Amino acid sequence: MATLFTWGVTAAGAALVFLTRTVNHKLMDSMLGFAAGVMIAASFWSLLAPGIEMAEQFGQTPWLTAALGFMGGGIFMRVIDRFLPHLHPSLSIDKSEGVKTSWQRSTLLVLAITLHNIPEGLAVGVAFGAVAAKLPSATIGGAIALAIGIGIQNFPEGAAVSMPLRREGMSKGKSFLLGQASGIVEPIAGVLGAIFVLKMQGLLPYALCFAAGAMIFVVVEELIPESQRKYENIDVVTMATMSGFSVMMILDVALG
Repeated sequence: MATLFTWGVTAAGAALVFLTRTVNHKLMDSMLGFAAGVMIAASFWSLLAPGIEMAEQFGQTPWLTAALGFMGGGIFMRVIDRFLPHLHPSLSIDKSEGVKTSWQRSTLLVLAITLHNIPEGLAVGVAFGAVAAKLPSATIGGAIALAIGIGIQNFPEGAAVSMPLRREGMSKGKSFLLGQASGIVEPIAGVLGAIFVLKMQGLLPYALCFAAGAMIFVVVEELIPESQRKYENIDVVTMATMSGFSVMMILDVALG
């Protein structure tokens, strides 16, 4: 249910194509910056910190568990980024990344957002799996806060796919369908993450830190550079990023 919610917010963002053909660049950059702030805060408050605490409870070496899990998540995303064909929204098709293909621009755009929906869905699934495993450091409030935070930052991601497609002349309906399709992977990754931690509870601290590393990779590799392409928007985007961090921190501390 939590990852269906996050997918639904992605669809809500994609639905902007029914209202307008374009979104102000400063507004879009600010939304992406806000999303980056949410993901940074979620990576620590909802994933790394609980992972370190659980590692102590399991008798593991906390700093080693955190480092291995965190770097493992980043390496995992780097490998996918290296091979999965995808295209960042503001770039021309000749700047596509991953294995070279003849796929259409629309497919590559969807895959770019799908790429960073994987760790988001995984993070939510692992958080709820930890609650289901009845671990003392995992709370239902914290898991819900994470789902809400991920949902909030999914809104601009849906728009980041559908709006460019609409500007290029694609119909409203098809632009929306492709935009929301990028979020389909979240329920899948979420369920797999929850099953994994319930079956192998000893690896849960690693899984939490792994999800954190994967999310930070997405923030640093894509969201922050994408949001700050226009130099004149940097200050506004930076404040939007800090606002996103603050909102997610408040959610996690208040609910978790």
